[in-house]
Amino acid sequence: MGVSFRVPLYIVGLLLLALAVAMVPSAAVDAVVGNPEWRVFAVSAGLTMFVGAALVMTNRGSEMRLGIREGFLLTVLGWTVVAAFAALPFLFSDAKLEYADAFFEAVSGLTTTGSTVLTGLDTRPPGILLWRSLLEWIGGIGIIVMAIALLPFLSVGGMQLFRTESSDRSEKVLPRATDIAVAIGKVYVGLTALCALAYLAAGLTVFEAVNHAMTTLSTGGFSTSDDSMAKFTPLAQWVSVVFMIAGGLPFVRYIQALRGDAGSLWRDPQVRLFLTFVAAVIATMAVQRLVTTGGPPERVLREVAFNVISVVTTTGYANADYNAWDGFAKVVFLLLIFFGACSGSTSGGIKMFRFEIMGRAFANQMARLTQPHAVRLLIYDGRRVSDDDARSVLAFWATYVATVVVVALALAAFGLDFETAISGAATAVSNVGPGLGPVIGPVGNFATIPDGAKWVLSFAMLLGRLELFTILVLFLPRFWRD
Repeated sequence: MGVSFRVPLYIVGLLLLALAVAMVPSAAVDAVVGNPEWRVFAVSAGLTMFVGAALVMTNRGSEMRLGIREGFLLTVLGWTVVAAFAALPFLFSDAKLEYADAFFEAVSGLTTTGSTVLTGLDTRPPGILLWRSLLEWIGGIGIIVMAIALLPFLSVGGMQLFRTESSDRSEKVLPRATDIAVAIGKVYVGLTALCALAYLAAGLTVFEAVNHAMTTLSTGGFSTSDDSMAKFTPLAQWVSVVFMIAGGLPFVRYIQALRGDAGSLWRDPQVRLFLTFVAAVIATMAVQRLVTTGGPPERVLREVAFNVISVVTTTGYANADYNAWDGFAKVVFLLLIFFGACSGSTSGGIKMFRFEIMGRAFANQMARLTQPHAVRLLIYDGRRVSDDDARSVLAFWATYVATVVVVALALAAFGLDFETAISGAATAVSNVGPGLGPVIGPVGNFATIPDGAKWVLSFAMLLGRLELFTILVLFLPRFWRD
């Protein structure tokens, strides 16, 4: 029996119905301020609801079983189809975007990448700004639930190391995947509310605070201003640093902490590596900038810390044009694009646990050169990493680098210069947002690149968000055979 489309399409229909409901707040905000663009969201919601209802009605009654192949298909179909309909408000709005631009903006939001083709954000209607923030917030919780509840069981890129059990004991964090999803949702909403309150205390308006809270916790990076976080006070930027870090930590550890295991976060080796790594990079870059360029120490530290954490957590906010910094900084930021924070967080990138496993595997291999007969096990978080898991991580690394190279070549074929092509490919696959150079750097955007390049980047953003193999496996002929 081949792959069944009925259950995936039924669930995609439900997702479209939920997406239609999610358009209501944006319509309401525009209606309250008297902006006629509320009709854009009303029409978009109507079309989305119609298609969603049709998919549900035509596929209901089928046996509700989801095998591994159907799981892959559902994941890819869900993110792609939802993005296609999430693009409708951008397409119908006064922004007058072509569909390539509208789809790019929607994919960037849902994948929490934060790359944008829109300018003049400070004067845009509130509905479209809220829609961008909602897309990132929805995408953020979507990737957390998928990363914890689905991807491990699909054996994607070493994610089987992160099943729903605690690393400290054999029992599960919570007994069912639905319980985990609900608990994650509560933590996500709670942290978002705390972030909004902190932004309010730092001087943002209610609208600015709510929007930036959603795009901070989701590590998405969409802003209500073309100046991103540079528009706001230094205190607001430090608030952003704190909650970007919060979004980059594994949400399962928050659940454990709330259930009485207060030390669960720090005991997680990827959390320790993440925090140690960003602290080391910030210290090095801050000292280097103070020595070479000078300036007020608080401002230098704030700009370095903010932008390093923004890139490593794949948020993509900016409070300074680091593209105008020296060559050392540009090389560091290009490398940081690849990292990402922790598995089970809202961040993208390669993820810290894969760096740690590869580092330990390298150390074991070097040790074997001097002690070839010694038996050395690869241990991660107190558990032995199986050969299959280690091969999955190695395969993910190789595929990740190859994907960035292929995407960069495709972008170069559309006439983009080397810096734009290589940083654009890296930032799309890693879901970071801004790249390097005058075109797509932290003070630029993606509006001027060719439509073909935007389609390539949209595909790359989905590839990176879904951990590469989830999409690539669909291109294997044997996937579709019995």
